[in-house]
Amino acid sequence: MQDRPILVIGATGKTGRRVASRLEARGLPLRRGARTSATPFDWEAPETWAPALRGARAAYVTYFPDLAFPGAVEKLESLCETARDVGVEHLVLLSGRGEHHAQLGEEVVRHSGVDFTIVRAAWFAQNFSEGYLRDPVLAGVLPMPGGDIAEPIIDIDDIADVVVAALTEEGHRDALYEVTGPRLMTFADMAGELSRATGREIRHVPISFEAFHANVAEAGGTFVADVFTAIARETLDGRNALTTDGVMRALGRPPRDFADFARAAARTGAWTSAA
Repeated sequence: MQDRPILVIGATGKTGRRVASRLEARGLPLRRGARTSATPFDWEAPETWAPALRGARAAYVTYFPDLAFPGAVEKLESLCETARDVGVEHLVLLSGRGEHHAQLGEEVVRHSGVDFTIVRAAWFAQNFSEGYLRDPVLAGVLPMPGGDIAEPIIDIDDIADVVVAALTEEGHRDALYEVTGPRLMTFADMAGELSRATGREIRHVPISFEAFHANVAEAGGTFVADVFTAIARETLDGRNALTTDGVMRALGRPPRDFADFARAAARTGAWTSAA
């Protein structure tokens, strides 16, 4: 069984590349699923799904840009049917916390006929260091909507560790891990931690959702802006303003604090202009 590879869908993405590198470091058979991989996988090309899934014993499933995007749940359902038909035995799904469409996707996986683990994640800390918020941080501002709403932001390295545990250890089948950081933080709190980590002032600037959309569109295009603004409108209403024990249950240790993430990212040069 261990000779069959694990497919990592989205192997070039924020979580996917971390999961893939951890599996590779353990010497486990790995199949990277991306458009440019040796065995290509493309959500927009269903003909690539069966070849990528065939022969794999398990798969880590991420949908780009997010399960909230129109058509994502229907594609996920088709993917699960394909996975079942070609003999994949375990699916680990990355889901979004407090997102209606993500929860619809979770139900698809639950009823797919394949063993599953669902990792339902809070907002990513790495959005500040390698995502659409990196440039604003470099400019010394953190323009975010939602006012004083608090979010238990999570380090993606914790997500990757939970996913790898689910893919490689016993005891995670049919489990839901809702994963958050260890404390609630407003965006002003996050700006303060980023200031301390970088040694320069980074100010939180409260903005409207319309301004947020414009900022994200400038950095990543309208396609990404539409998705992330819809998620922000849906989730930055207080519904996610509580921490959970998902990381502890999955790994037996607490999640990393945002301050630790910020210091580590600063040490590796995440916020130098040439990074």
